[in-house]
Amino acid sequence: MSRIGLTPPDWLVRNLRSQPSPVNRPAVARAAIAMTLPLAVGLAVDRPLYGALASMGALSGVIGDTADAYRMRILNIAVPQLFGAVGVTLGALVYGHGWTAVLAVTGVALVSGMISTIGAVASVSGLLLLLNSVVGAGLPMPGDWWTAPLLMTGGGLLVLLLALLAWPLRSGVPERTAVADTYRAVAGLMAACGRTEYDEARHAVTQSLNQSYDLVLARRARHHGRSPELTRLLAQLNAITPVVEAAPAAHLSGRPLAPEIPEAVRRLAQAVETGYTGPTGLRLPVPVSETARAVDHALRHAAEVVAAPDVDPSGIDDRLGRPAALGVRAARAARNVALSGVSWRYGLRLALCIGLAQALVSIVPVPRSYWVALTITFVLKPDFGSVFSRALLRALGTVAGLVVAAAVLSQVPRGWWDVPAMLLLAPLIPALTPRGYGYQTAAITPVILLLSDILNHQGTALLMPRLLDSLMGCAIALVAGYLLWPESWHTRVGDRLADAVGDTAAYVESAFLAGTEPSARARMRRRLYRDLSAIRTEFQRALTEPPPTGRRAAAWWPLVVAVERIVDATTAARVRVRHGAQPPSPAEVDQVALQLRELAEGLREAETLYEVRTDLTGPAGSVLEPVRQEVAAARAVTSPR
Repeated sequence: MSRIGLTPPDWLVRNLRSQPSPVNRPAVARAAIAMTLPLAVGLAVDRPLYGALASMGALSGVIGDTADAYRMRILNIAVPQLFGAVGVTLGALVYGHGWTAVLAVTGVALVSGMISTIGAVASVSGLLLLLNSVVGAGLPMPGDWWTAPLLMTGGGLLVLLLALLAWPLRSGVPERTAVADTYRAVAGLMAACGRTEYDEARHAVTQSLNQSYDLVLARRARHHGRSPELTRLLAQLNAITPVVEAAPAAHLSGRPLAPEIPEAVRRLAQAVETGYTGPTGLRLPVPVSETARAVDHALRHAAEVVAAPDVDPSGIDDRLGRPAALGVRAARAARNVALSGVSWRYGLRLALCIGLAQALVSIVPVPRSYWVALTITFVLKPDFGSVFSRALLRALGTVAGLVVAAAVLSQVPRGWWDVPAMLLLAPLIPALTPRGYGYQTAAITPVILLLSDILNHQGTALLMPRLLDSLMGCAIALVAGYLLWPESWHTRVGDRLADAVGDTAAYVESAFLAGTEPSARARMRRRLYRDLSAIRTEFQRALTEPPPTGRRAAAWWPLVVAVERIVDATTAARVRVRHGAQPPSPAEVDQVALQLRELAEGLREAETLYEVRTDLTGPAGSVLEPVRQEVAAARAVTSPR
């Protein structure tokens, strides 16, 4: 009985579990060089403070060094550095100005929070805008007003320079690798047809397709279709889509596919990765059914596209829609942020917490009090997961990092010995970051404390104040940024699922009713699978919340799976019709769409899930029968009271 009582709860175990991830060796090397070199140069010219500031800028560049494609690295690293330069400049201007500094940093927090809701690059930009403004308002900056922003931006751009060194030799390689990995994921999906591993394989394909389309389309927006390489990659991505669409039909047949089929897809993946355009030599079994013909036809089409040396760009359709010009997207994002209730709520939430922190440390003497606001900034990131989980992991990671920092600050003499210490500590950041936020915090903490010691020469006296500051920041974030906001206690899985179910109804109609272009249908299906993948991610985040939120989120999982199966069944039915099956009548389609829209409306109104009866019938032998069965299963999971 005592053993049961000491068992940690599931939500805590999920928070502490390490995420398995391969080490990005080039990123590790870049971190070691970019963060150590400025420190060494600063010591060599007898300007250690300048070197420490440049290393701090490099730290922000290392945190943003997450993209594979070279053009995406420019956005992920360079754009946030510009916002960081603005932030440290604004912070330095109000340093030592009491309540003016409090109001200024609070205003920056509002803007930072609002722009963080735009997307990944904007999120990192908002993060650096606020972080550097807090540092500028909390620490005296050496030199003229432009010295600190110039040094910190230079450190970040050094990371970018190192990341771009191989671009002339490897231009396009990350995009080709991503497309080849998508083909390999599809090979795994075909091998999983008719097996219990199918759902996980399908999810892996969705994630891989999302990543590949994002990489290729992000570059193609700049080239406007003039790059033959990118046009070919996009054609190859589009060519594998019919194979993905045929997979649900093969899976619903209940029989595993012949091993020659996944092997053929793997051979195509190898051709994509190497750029080979010769004969692929596919050896496929003779198709004997509608489903087999669909798989065979899709594979042979993909092989033709992979083997083609030239692709006509006019015949290529962007399955997710080509991105608009950068100016158009920027104007659209600014308008959405200004009018979005979500962005205002998050901005006000972050501003409230930062304002409380700045006011508190202005009233209560706290040495180097900027650390409190830094903690809140990291914990309250909207796209980094649960606020509760991040506060917990921040506290635990800080404790672990302080243990390492204590050894470094007590045993490493100040001066040139800081260089080898940084050379050992900096690579831990990109190595441990993919494993989870707690691991990232544990890696960053000793690095920041080492740089802080160079700036203020406090040694081990930094340790306990930093722990106290972190705990204060976590407490403010939990109370003012979590507990006092009703939305923190409600999972968003249900609302997002309701939207996905409504979109599924539209997809069913577009799949079988006249008037929908194939390209529009393909884009609808891709967006639907992308949304369902995002719902899975949201579900996993919700499970890390303590009761009752995590328990409520877990109740949605059967419906998440049910909606995915409805989309799969619809795609399979469409594939069968395209290869000879009798299409369903408009009345059948309308009945299924109506049931799905009623389900979506019920999800928006219901707070809990419970079983109900459903009556959804149709002609025996119809291609929509599997769809009706999946809709009935979904209706049996939940319905409005």
